[in-house]
Amino acid sequence: MEKALTGKRSLARASALIAVFVLVAGACSASPAATGAPASAAASAAASGAASGAASPAASSGAVAWVPDPTKLAAAKGEGTLTTIALPHSWCNYGEALTTFAAATGLKLNELLPDGGSGDEINAIKKNQGNTGPQAPDVIDVGLSFGPTAKTDKLIQPYKVPTWDTIPDTAKDPDGYWYGDYYGVLAFEVNTAVVTNVPKDWSDLLKADYKSQVALAGDPTVSNQAISGVWAAGIANGGSLDNAQPGLDFFKQLNTAGNFVPIISKTANVASGETPIRIAWTYNGLADKDKLAGNPPIEVVVPANGRFGGMYVQAISAYAPHPNAAKLWMDFLYSDQGQNLWLKGYCNPIRYDAMVKAGTVDPAAQAKLPDTAGTQLPTLDQITKASDLITKNWATVVGATVK
Repeated sequence: MEKALTGKRSLARASALIAVFVLVAGACSASPAATGAPASAAASAAASGAASGAASPAASSGAVAWVPDPTKLAAAKGEGTLTTIALPHSWCNYGEALTTFAAATGLKLNELLPDGGSGDEINAIKKNQGNTGPQAPDVIDVGLSFGPTAKTDKLIQPYKVPTWDTIPDTAKDPDGYWYGDYYGVLAFEVNTAVVTNVPKDWSDLLKADYKSQVALAGDPTVSNQAISGVWAAGIANGGSLDNAQPGLDFFKQLNTAGNFVPIISKTANVASGETPIRIAWTYNGLADKDKLAGNPPIEVVVPANGRFGGMYVQAISAYAPHPNAAKLWMDFLYSDQGQNLWLKGYCNPIRYDAMVKAGTVDPAAQAKLPDTAGTQLPTLDQITKASDLITKNWATVVGATVK
């Protein structure tokens, strides 16, 4: 999928952000990442604790393990399978979420195109309308702008999870067609075995030190993560949430300087040194840091300027071959256990505020998120305009084909 915090902030400080970040603030106003508080991998232990027989983090934090609704489970078992798409196991701790769900339901998992982008997910629905075969996804996890357009195009169906009321109104379609799941902030994932002078801001990336070293984590003509990376660079270089053009201009400079590497950079590319500087969401960089465990050492840097946050949304395909399994998957993801598993993967879950109030947040995961104070969160209208500008003009302005 195209899918370092320190210090705590009070909920009062967090709530003050609501006036500024209208669209997503409800989802993250009390979130450590949005307020500069530490967020961590605390949500982690829920499934592993249950598997080992030890008390799960969910249980120790006041949450309980998710139990599927018997009627929904029976219907889903009649279908037997859940087909997902574009869910890398390292992205937001999806690996643990998938195995936990499979263990709790007994359903088989069919995982399509794990490294795909939001555009690929939408195209998979379009290409498989009426197809009940293994290439038709049941569910999607896409950038915010893709939710409303998918609804307009009649590609997704409405469904409201049991915890619907605790999802902020500003982060969901009122009819239940799509709903926010989590958000992260753009950062530099740096292989410090190769890059000894670690960049601290977007302007640093233009230095000769970084010749043939900088890459995006997706194709900016289809990947929400890559589009957001271009936009964030622009905000730090004279642009704004209403003006993404400087982002294209910045990447043109980066490409002309020979610093930009036109490939979809993955963990292996960072680790090998092929693209030792990757522009990715904080949760992807931090997951790689954990996975690589010092071999090579990874530093995740939230740039000093142009701090940009992006929310993703969930939806069920209107043509889902396994609609009951899809609904059960949504129930799991929006349960306290599912939300804590995302938090364990360094993602800020959408129900964070409600879970803080209820005392069901995994404190260990909460403590590990990096400082992202000052992050800007765009409105849906701003996302739509910026995405259109970047996807349509990337090739002509930047002159690089990312693949």
